[in-house]
Amino acid sequence: QVQLVESGGGLVQAGDSLRLSCAVSERTYSPYAVAWFRQAPGKEREFVAAITRSVGITNYADAVKGRFTVSTDRAKNTVYLQMNSLKPEDTAAYYCAARFSGGSAYHPSDYPYWGQGTRVTVSS
Repeated sequence: QVQLVESGGGLVQAGDSLRLSCAVSERTYSPYAVAWFRQAPGKEREFVAAITRSVGITNYADAVKGRFTVSTDRAKNTVYLQMNSLKPEDTAAYYCAARFSGGSAYHPSDYPYWGQGTRVTVSS
């Protein structure tokens, strides 16, 4: 029902900024929410940020509050993750995910649709 394609990852230095994009293709209904997760080598996938598609309510993990901003451009059907003041600990594969269920959700199992991921590496 939904296809997600991430782009924008790369290698940057600590303190730099990067913007990730998630192109959302839906066949019938628009997802209720799109989230960003990340997974560092040897670690579990963790929630980063989420936004509801209709009214733009956002939620962030404590580790990225004040540095990352999630936004949506409904005309382009794209969700962005603007990442500022990047740190080496932000190094991970970043995934966007979508769900049709309402309410708040921060666990990967709450999201049935996933992109292939884009890698972000932050050097010190």
